[in-house]
Order: sequence, then C-alpha cells, then structure tokens
Amino acid sequence: MNANAPQIQANAPQIQEDGLVTSPKGFSAGATYAGIKTYAQDKMDVGVLLSARPCSAAGVYTTNKFVSPSVTLTRENVAAGGVRGAFVTSGIANAGVGEQGMIDARECLDLAARRVGVEPAQLAIGTTGVIGVELPMALIRSAMPEVSVSADANGGSAFARAIMTTDRGPKSAAVTFRCGQGTASIGGCVKGSGMIHPNMATMLAFLTTDAAVDAAFLDAALRDCADDTFNMVTIDGDTSTNDMVLLLANGAAENQEIRAGSPDAEAFTAALRALCSHLSRQLVRDAEGSAKIFSARVEGALSRSDARLAARAIAASSLVKSAIHGNDPNWGRVVCAAGYSGAELDVSKVSFFINDVAIMEAGVPIPFHRESVIAIMSRDEVSLTVKLGLGEHEATAWGCELTEEYVQFNSAYTT
Repeated sequence: MNANAPQIQANAPQIQEDGLVTSPKGFSAGATYAGIKTYAQDKMDVGVLLSARPCSAAGVYTTNKFVSPSVTLTRENVAAGGVRGAFVTSGIANAGVGEQGMIDARECLDLAARRVGVEPAQLAIGTTGVIGVELPMALIRSAMPEVSVSADANGGSAFARAIMTTDRGPKSAAVTFRCGQGTASIGGCVKGSGMIHPNMATMLAFLTTDAAVDAAFLDAALRDCADDTFNMVTIDGDTSTNDMVLLLANGAAENQEIRAGSPDAEAFTAALRALCSHLSRQLVRDAEGSAKIFSARVEGALSRSDARLAARAIAASSLVKSAIHGNDPNWGRVVCAAGYSGAELDVSKVSFFINDVAIMEAGVPIPFHRESVIAIMSRDEVSLTVKLGLGEHEATAWGCELTEEYVQFNSAYTT
C-alpha cells in the first residue's frame, strides 16, 4: 500500500488531514518552480499528476462564458476518454488571450506528456492566476525537465503547492473506505482563496481514487457531490474563468468495478462527499483577508433545489458577510436573503437560529440577550440555521466574513 494512504476507519468515512492527492495507490506527482509567480511563499508553479494505470475520468467545469482554453482542452480530453493525469501551472490564468491560449495549452500538454511518457490527450490542464496575460512558454519549457513525479509525500505536497496563487497554504486531504472485501482510498487537493462563488466549480480541485469506478457513475457521483459541497461555497461572488474539478479512478485497489446500484456505490459516494466537504471548508478558511467562516444551513425546504438556493443566497450576501465580520446579530439580513433567493417561503413558518440560539420562531422574533449572541459570533466559526417549515429537504452552504483586508488585497492584485 502507498505509504501515504490513510488508515482505514470503521463506519463513517474519516478524513485524514495529512492525506494527499497521491495517497491512493498508483498515483504520483511532482512540481518545480519555473518563475511564473513571484508573490507566493514556498514557491512551486509547474506540476504534473499521473496515474500508473489507465483511469476513468470525470470533470465539472466553470460556467463562466469567458472560459480559459485550458478548461476547454481539458473538457475535450476528458470527454474523449483516456485521461490519466494533469499538468498544472499557477500565476497566469491563460484566459482572455485569444487563439494563443489554446496554442499554449496544447504545447504545455505536449511538454508534460513527453516528460512523463504518455500521450498529450491523456492529460488534463489546469491554469490559474492573472487573466489577460499569455503563458510564459519559455519559462515552462526550461522548467519541464526539472519535474519528477513520485508517489511519496514530497510529490503530492509539491503538486498541491504548484496550484496555489493567493492561497495562504496548500489544501489536501484523503479518506479510506471499505470496498468489497478490502479498502480503497480517495485523495485530493484544492486551491482557492478568492474569486470563488457557487456556480461550478469555484476553484481548481484534483481528486484521485484507487477504486475501479464505471465512468458514467463516476461522472454522476462527482456532479452530485460537487453540488452539495464545492457549489455551496462562496467567498466573494465571483466565478472564475478557469474553475474545474477533475476526478481520476485507476482501479489499483483491485475491487469489482463500482457502478450505479452496486454494493459499494453508496460507500464510494459517501467517502467522496466527505472529502469534498472537507476540502470545501478548507477553501473558505483560506479566504483572502478573512479569519472567520460561517455555515448557512437551511432545513424544512420543499425541495433540495430550494434548500440550496436559500443557503447559497445567505452565504453569498455581502450584508450577511459584513455582519459576521462585525459580530452583529442582524438577523434581518439573513431572512431577507432567504426571501429573495427564489426558494418557496412562508414567513409565518420561518425560524432562525445563531449557533443554536433561537432568534425567530414561526415568523415571530424571540427576545435574546444581545451581548451573549455577540460573544458567540466572535468565535472563528458561526452557524446560521434557517428552518422553513415547509418540507423535509435541507442544504448547507459555507461563507466567510467580508473584511477591509479583502478589499485592500484585491485593489492591488496585479500591481
């Protein structure tokens, strides 16, 4: 077994926070510094992820119409089948540069493919950074011979750092679950600190599993889990040109292939959702200029869609974010956001809680000790719960405070 693989835990999937994208068997990675970005500590800006075996692959991509050619090329390669790895670079988005963007994306895959001994069509590409600037291909060409992939912790850690831009640190984890008579693992890493909003995919995420998974089921499971996790994260209301989530399954665990309705389908989906949820929370915790996160949980909705709409509206509200920053129990902002979200709502049935303290019940405000609630909101994590009282569906979104530091940072991002 890979030395980095997390230990098996009984019952529910248990996250191993020191797990990596290389934790599942058969995956290796590596990275180097090409000189593309100059503003990040512990610099890495070019990396490669690779499976030693063929993979099933699935992806979820940005809905921004001003899309990077890197995303377009990845979408094409994944749809064609055969993708078993990824090339990444950070510091420049490769978006908004015309036809040169696709030319450079294809050359990047040619360079990376020759380096690791596969075909260009077997790789995806993830680029992230400043929009409107061409990739510095001379730097990438000169750096590629320095990239060596390995299955140890150094390779997985280096790859996670290579996708960072304004991130304060790398974000990785893994989980192991029971699969047939044995076990299988899922690992992953994400990047993102700003330009994150729930409109798919909200950042770059690379997920790997050594389970054998049918491609159609892999795609359905990823989309469902992404809707419940990555698509329920909002930092600043901006959806990037380069967002994507890539999931690779190489079957190195030697399990019977997981398909819809098969005995291990539920266990796989639960483990994937647990990992994606953990990585989503890491994204919010690393938000630019923020030290606090909050959850917006909606219960009792008529439909799952309604629950998601209301939760995301609350988490995305600039006024709610400002109230979280100021420890202000301004509950009107929360119920207002639920009201304009598009979800079905009957004011006479709405209840609201801050960290389990009742603020409203059945549409009527409840007297509360303001100073005590302010003290609760001063913690580094706050929970907001809205109960609609209309049905049985629920959803949770995650957001962060809106701070002066965020505005200052982004007012000088390219200067």
